[in-house]
Amino acid sequence: MSIAKVTEVTASSTVSFEDALKQGIARADKTLNKIEGAWIQEQKVVVRNGEIAEYRVNMKVTFVLED
Repeated sequence: MSIAKVTEVTASSTVSFEDALKQGIARADKTLNKIEGAWIQEQKVVVRNGEIAEYRVNMKVTFVLED
């Protein structure tokens, strides 16, 4: 039997939402073992001078707890 835990991660990128997502998962993978998936809870942008300056994602990452 496996037990999983969910943790919330927020990541940002100046390139795209996809890049922010990839960076967030890559960073979480350095700390969390056995990541099984992620649910994108929220996406938003930071606007400066009328242009998108930053893409942000808030996600819930699921990982399996080790024995």
